[in-house]
Amino acid sequence: MEAAKIKAEKKSKAPDKEEIVIAIKGLKKSFGTKHVLKNINLEVKRGENVVILGRSGTGKSVTIQCIVGMLKPDEGSVKVFGEEVSELSEKGLKELRIRIGFLFQSGALYDSMTVRENLEFPLTRVLKMKDQAEIDKRVEDALESVGLLDAIDKLPSDLSGGMRKRAGLARTIIVEPEVILYDEPTTGLDPITSREISDLILTIQKKQKTSSIIITHDMECARITADRVVIMNDGEYVAEGTFDELHKSKDKIVLSYFKDIS
Repeated sequence: MEAAKIKAEKKSKAPDKEEIVIAIKGLKKSFGTKHVLKNINLEVKRGENVVILGRSGTGKSVTIQCIVGMLKPDEGSVKVFGEEVSELSEKGLKELRIRIGFLFQSGALYDSMTVRENLEFPLTRVLKMKDQAEIDKRVEDALESVGLLDAIDKLPSDLSGGMRKRAGLARTIIVEPEVILYDEPTTGLDPITSREISDLILTIQKKQKTSSIIITHDMECARITADRVVIMNDGEYVAEGTFDELHKSKDKIVLSYFKDIS
């Protein structure tokens, strides 16, 4: 009876297939003679933050571009919510992208639009919302969540680098995506602002229960945000684990990232 009980408990705790929101297997991508992704395998669970660490030019951004269908793999499989991305129709790809938020390095704000108008854009154009009162509330709630409500009627050119990142993040989360892909979210920011953005990523994960891939070379960002860290080298993932586990690694490649971490 006791053995049966333990078995039942283990079965109940076994991960369900639906918990895997991103599944990448044998992903390869080349540009001419340059083999950027050689053999990428990665799974991201629902509600998990996965940080990808790697030097510039190692293919980190190419991975997430394949996830949203901006690039088509040469070989391998990229499934999001159980669907093979490369096999989706144009309509299917648009529907998938509504469920995925993508924060670009620059924030990708429209310079000619105010912060308010930048946030209204995905609501009216993507979600087809027409109720202005509801739109106003969504915009204000998103800006308040990133501490930027006071800048609602400013232009991007009037914002600091950190404020532009916050505005970009607000625009990303306003459509309530299930997955968020962050491409170097703290690049170009001072240490205090970088910490604030990293804390925001963590807050969004907990509040909206998002699953995220965070591409960065900022070790403090990785320490704050990661449930799991994957290290990329020469087109492949060479190590993975929690931040603390990798910090204790004796592998030379892994150590090169953690050598200045106390």
